[in-house]
Amino acid sequence: MKCDLGDLAVFYETYGTGRPIVMLPGMPSDHRVMERFMEPLFTQRDGWLRLYPDLPGTGRTPGSDRLTTQDQMLDAVLAFIDTVLPGQRFVLAGLSYGGYLARGVVYRRAASIDGVLLCAPQVTAEPAQAHLPRRITLVEDPTLVAQLEPGIADLVVVQSHTVVEAVRAVLAEVQLADHTFLARLEAAGPFSFDVDTLPALGSAGQLPQSDLRCARSGRTFCEYRTGCAVPGPHARVVGSGGGMCHSLTAHGYPGHPCASVAWPCWP
Repeated sequence: MKCDLGDLAVFYETYGTGRPIVMLPGMPSDHRVMERFMEPLFTQRDGWLRLYPDLPGTGRTPGSDRLTTQDQMLDAVLAFIDTVLPGQRFVLAGLSYGGYLARGVVYRRAASIDGVLLCAPQVTAEPAQAHLPRRITLVEDPTLVAQLEPGIADLVVVQSHTVVEAVRAVLAEVQLADHTFLARLEAAGPFSFDVDTLPALGSAGQLPQSDLRCARSGRTFCEYRTGCAVPGPHARVVGSGGGMCHSLTAHGYPGHPCASVAWPCWP
C-alpha cells in the first residue's frame, strides 16, 4: 500500500484490525525488519491493526530532497500517521532509529498516544555522542564463522545459522536504501528540540511513577527488567528489556543500548 503525501509516497503494509499500532523500523533497513520481529507476537493476539511503513529513503519509499533534517523526517512520519489514522489514537513502536523518531512523535503528539514500545532504540542522532558498549560474543561457533562472507562475522554476537540468516535478510534490505539521502540526513544532526523533555508525561518529563510500577509487574506490552538502565540523561525514559530486545542484540546491534519501555501499561 502507498500513502500519498503529495511529493512523497510512503509504502507500508498492514495486518489485522483493531487498535492501531504504528511500527517504525530502523534504518537503513525497511519495514520488514520490524515485521519479522513483531508479527510473531500477534499470532495469538487479536484486536490490533499493525502498520509497517518504509521510512523515506528505505525499501519502497524514496528519499526526498526536501527532507534534510531530523525535524523534517519527523514531520513526514507525522504526516503519514495523520493520513492513514486521521483523528485516531494509536500505539507506537520503534526499533533503533525508529525508536528515535518514536520519541519525537511522543514529544509532538503525546496526547494522542495510548502506548509506546522502544526496542534497542537509538538515543542520539549523533554517532559521536553515543555510549557504545563493548562488543561481546555471546555464543561462539568458529566453524560457522570461518564459512561466512566478509562483514557478516563482525555483525553476529550469537554465532548460529538462525542468526546469520537473519543478518543476511537485513543486509539484503540495506542494499535497497538510498544511502546518499540517509548520509545527508545523518550529517544534519539531531532534532532541534530536547527529545528527552516530555512535559506531557509528567512535571519532570519522566514516566509517571504508577506506570513504572506497573511495568515492573510485567503488565506492559514488552518485558521490562530493572537494573541495567542506560547511563546518561535518557536513562529516565529507557530501561533494560528482554524478549525482542535480546533478539536484536543477538542479531548484531551492539551499538544500540539493549533497552525497551512500554508506556503506559495496559491491563
